[in-house]
Amino acid sequence: MLQNDHPLKGLANIGPTIAARFSEVGISTVGDLRRVGVAKAYQMIRVNNPDKHIPVCYYLYSLEGALRGVHWDALSEQTKRKLRREADALAKCS
Repeated sequence: MLQNDHPLKGLANIGPTIAARFSEVGISTVGDLRRVGVAKAYQMIRVNNPDKHIPVCYYLYSLEGALRGVHWDALSEQTKRKLRREADALAKCS
């Protein structure tokens, strides 16, 4: 299991651009991501970058995959649907 102080940068699915965008909103470690939650972290990036297209697979799924230590495409369809529902619910609240 990943330690909470492990940086996001360098995890599976997390390249320099994704890591930089999360750092901009105060999420730079595994612990930060666990506290905020994957869906909320994704929404924070979307809100912080309103002029950018933020693909679900490269952000929402990548984060979940990083926490699990797998490529985002290896997540089950059930997990992907759950993440999308959570992110959609948060979007409606903001």
